[in-house]
Amino acid sequence: MATLQMRTSSLLHVFITFLYIVIVSCQYDKFRKLELPQGVTGPESAAFRELLLLTEDEDKGPICGRPMALSFQPITGRLYIADAYFGLLVVGPTGGLATQLAGGFKFVTGVDVDLITGNVYFTDASLTYEIRNTTQPDFMPDSTGRLLRYNPLTRRVSVLLSGLSGGGGPVVSSDGTFVLVPELGGSRISKYWLVGPKANTVELLLNNVGSPNKIKRAERFGEFWVALSVGFRPPTPLTTPQGVRFNSNGVVLQTVSFATQFFNKSISIVQEQNGDLYVGSRLTNFIGVYSN
Repeated sequence: MATLQMRTSSLLHVFITFLYIVIVSCQYDKFRKLELPQGVTGPESAAFRELLLLTEDEDKGPICGRPMALSFQPITGRLYIADAYFGLLVVGPTGGLATQLAGGFKFVTGVDVDLITGNVYFTDASLTYEIRNTTQPDFMPDSTGRLLRYNPLTRRVSVLLSGLSGGGGPVVSSDGTFVLVPELGGSRISKYWLVGPKANTVELLLNNVGSPNKIKRAERFGEFWVALSVGFRPPTPLTTPQGVRFNSNGVVLQTVSFATQFFNKSISIVQEQNGDLYVGSRLTNFIGVYSN
């Protein structure tokens, strides 16, 4: 019995050591920049289909638009765009100008397409303020944000959640059973169930997690990356940008700091592609690429 306990303990120690080595070796300590063209700043999102979203002069937003997020539907070849001013847009498989699918919103911030049903889920940050208001000295955030669904068959938009605190980018699970919804101003991530006995209900998944922006599916099934900015809001004087990987049960699996290259800057997106992390901030003129 004692021998068995010792062997079990020894195996457990080896497993913990191995797990620690794996975690430590996956901290993305190599860094390179993808420089943006001159005069272009603020990469908010990316889609890996030989296309990268770049955002330009915010003063031109009301006229030219202000893209905030992308979601690609590989079956149809459609690229969905969340634009802060023009709402939900789409570009067809052959490219060209974007077509508006739904408008009349104050501040659309995120979008993700259900790869199974084709439904498009997007968020607007507020019913009262626009993106240009957020940099004004007297800006006060509110809790009028919403999670919306666009049905490409009926071309109708329905409201799934209201009363959200701030924007961010939702993500649909790979199996299409739920949507994760971040609240930038609420410091939390909620899970909205789409199917099953909990369909059309919401539950808190992560709380007090800083300021979560866009959420993206990780390469491992059932896992996600969220762009966090800890200390993003006063009275904290310093912002710490992080990428947090977690699973569908709300268990945090990994935290990666980007403070060296994005010192005191909030980040918008952390997206995994071929083992690398692509990090974007509206305050830089580059996209950071982290690898092991």
